[in-house]
Amino acid sequence: MATGKAKPARSGGLNGPVKVVVGAIVPLALLAVWWLVTDALEIFTPVQLPSPLAVFEAGQGLLESGALFSHVSISVQRVLVGFALGAGAGLVLGSLLGLSKAADALLHPTVGAFRAVPSLAWVPLILLWVGIGEDGKYLLIAIGAFFPVFTSVHSALRHVDPQLVEAGRAFGFHGVRLLTTVQLPAVVPPVFSGLRLGLAQSWLFLVAAELLAAAEGLGFLLTESQNNGRVDRLLLAIVLLAILGKITDALLGLVERKALNTWA
Repeated sequence: MATGKAKPARSGGLNGPVKVVVGAIVPLALLAVWWLVTDALEIFTPVQLPSPLAVFEAGQGLLESGALFSHVSISVQRVLVGFALGAGAGLVLGSLLGLSKAADALLHPTVGAFRAVPSLAWVPLILLWVGIGEDGKYLLIAIGAFFPVFTSVHSALRHVDPQLVEAGRAFGFHGVRLLTTVQLPAVVPPVFSGLRLGLAQSWLFLVAAELLAAAEGLGFLLTESQNNGRVDRLLLAIVLLAILGKITDALLGLVERKALNTWA
């Protein structure tokens, strides 16, 4: 009798290079349309919609002055720290409530109520209790990352196959060892779905944090550009947020694939 673990059949999907090329079609098409309606046809004025070249030159100017690196690096730092804090708390509390019926009955209604509170509603309290420094920004971003991760982990663990858990207990796994050896590996896909959604939420909450009280960062660049009428820099900040969000999501995707190959 074969005892080896059967590998799932591979679907006839696109390979890496082809997938990258296909994924670049829409962004390149949008860039072409953007150039067409600004430079070629001049449907929009530079005040309404600057051309891609104008946005590129705005970025070049900020890069030469050193401001662009400062804005990007501080925003990335805030997202990574806030995401780590929020995702870590979501994993811990989601695991606790997903594994303990008593803790779930006690805490889940309260957590669910807090989840319904809009993000900006937390801002006045954070400013009052923590202040406008970096800690307040980290906390707001952590709140954004926490709920998607908590929800995915909690829901996934509540639906783990009971026979799989009993098999783990039969091998002597209990408590944290049972969680890390049997239960979490069984829910790798939904957990990483929550992590990737939490990362996306972190970028959204970053902008909210930097719009309110910041002297640097991409959210601050958005506000400053709006106040100064620099639509080219405003669009640059939006493009950078999109690129950075995609890069961080892709890096988390690499970790997900490694985890799937190891545990799934």
